[in-house]
Amino acid sequence: MSGNVPAAEMDRSAVAADGAPSPQLAASLATEDGQSVILGDNPLTWREIVKVARHGSELLLSDAAWARIDNARAIVNRIVARGERAYGISTGLGALSSVRLEGPQLAQLSRNTLLSHACGVGVPLQVEQTRAIMCAAVCNYAHGHSGISRGVVQALVALLNLHITPIVPSQGSVGYLTHMAHVGVALLGIGEVNWQGRSMPAERALREAGMVPLELSAKDGISLVNGTPCMTGLACLGLADAFNLADWADVIGAMSFEALRGQIDAFDEDVLALKPHPGAQEVGANLRALLAGSEVIASSRGIRTQDALSIRSIPQIHGACRDQLIHAERQVNTELASATDNPLVVGTPEAYRILSQANPHGESVAIAADLLCIALAELAGVAERRLDRLINPLVSGLPAFLVSQPGVNSGMMIAQYVAAALVGENRHLAQPAVVDNFVTSALQEDHLSLGTGATLKLLKVIDNTTRVLAIEYLLAAQAFEFLKEQRFGVGTASAWRRLREEIPPYDQDRWLAPDIESAARLVRKHPALDNLPGSSLSQS
Repeated sequence: MSGNVPAAEMDRSAVAADGAPSPQLAASLATEDGQSVILGDNPLTWREIVKVARHGSELLLSDAAWARIDNARAIVNRIVARGERAYGISTGLGALSSVRLEGPQLAQLSRNTLLSHACGVGVPLQVEQTRAIMCAAVCNYAHGHSGISRGVVQALVALLNLHITPIVPSQGSVGYLTHMAHVGVALLGIGEVNWQGRSMPAERALREAGMVPLELSAKDGISLVNGTPCMTGLACLGLADAFNLADWADVIGAMSFEALRGQIDAFDEDVLALKPHPGAQEVGANLRALLAGSEVIASSRGIRTQDALSIRSIPQIHGACRDQLIHAERQVNTELASATDNPLVVGTPEAYRILSQANPHGESVAIAADLLCIALAELAGVAERRLDRLINPLVSGLPAFLVSQPGVNSGMMIAQYVAAALVGENRHLAQPAVVDNFVTSALQEDHLSLGTGATLKLLKVIDNTTRVLAIEYLLAAQAFEFLKEQRFGVGTASAWRRLREEIPPYDQDRWLAPDIESAARLVRKHPALDNLPGSSLSQS
């Protein structure tokens, strides 16, 4: 819930007993660049989640956001005071929803919920991944329909702003529950966290940060583990990387097109206007801007009637992938604008309703993540076809495997094998997760989104696609070495020079693995092209 909120309305600190940092540490929460993300009256977007999770922006809540949280909590307190029956507040969970609880059992249920649900397995999530989940969770609570205690939200915000990150196993979620449970037990002083570049017991980190382990109340436990913040937070990071890769695919694809002396008529504006998919229009504009002024392209007109599909259909393929990114973006932003706890509370403490429903079901995000997997697998697949043509002298017009002395040198031969292997793995990962299903909780939860699994495999597809594009980048740049007597396009020449600042050309065989990783790092960390006139990439 972003917006311009006066500094006086922002709650930057909290009472230590509520799990927030001490006043001394609270004063140091601001990031070095002074940038903050503010939860106010409008939903956070995926870009703001990424600012907090990946770039370390401070997360602040406006007075209005805290008021919503407090109002929902007051409803829960009224339910408890009246002794009403309400799922997850005064009953057990899942198939145990018929078991009635009262008195001290309500707080004990919250604690036990975290302990029993924190049973994930596998390698830990990366720090930015856990931070994205935590930020999405705070966004969920700030809608004011969860009923979670203010102190729990304050403690989560404090962990984010102090960069104390619970160590969370990556596997074990059918959509929600386990990942946030591991975050939750860290608030109790249980488990391990990452802080200041090292792993340490959560209790020690809380103590050194001036915080104390939380004492939970009714509803806190189920609110911590419920909802879709896990899949949604991870999908935010996936979107950031996917948009970046789509830009880089256009740049690197344009380099391959130029190196293979493609026929530019395929990208003609009038031609593409006859197939008015938005993505194809955008990619066509990018390619024309990237290749503007190319003597290589100008001198190659008419050398063949038409190019292979992997060369001439870049706007259609890349554009279709971009269209899926826009769809996924809409789904993720809508989910961030959604209250996904169960049960939800609405109204005021004087006139309220408590609603058991299925908003925690993550079908929309799961399908979006599966579509992103398919789109990125396609970007990698067509890139592998282009880079294969670059090393094949039968179709490239270039030296075999892009070295001046093939035979004694293998050149880029095996780099194409690596790309093919990664594309093959992507094909398996692109199989939809959402269409699978299991029955859990003794028939109570008999349809699952598997959205967290979908987003985790998306992040793997992103890694693979990044490396495939890095390999194509290396090969296209090496092909330029044989064509540099002519002027390249304004954008492709810039991309070539950028790579050469990191990686020299190949006169003979050398260890390629470090070069692939250097190119992949460049693709991950930098915008595709800055300030390219006439191209949407300059605004990326």
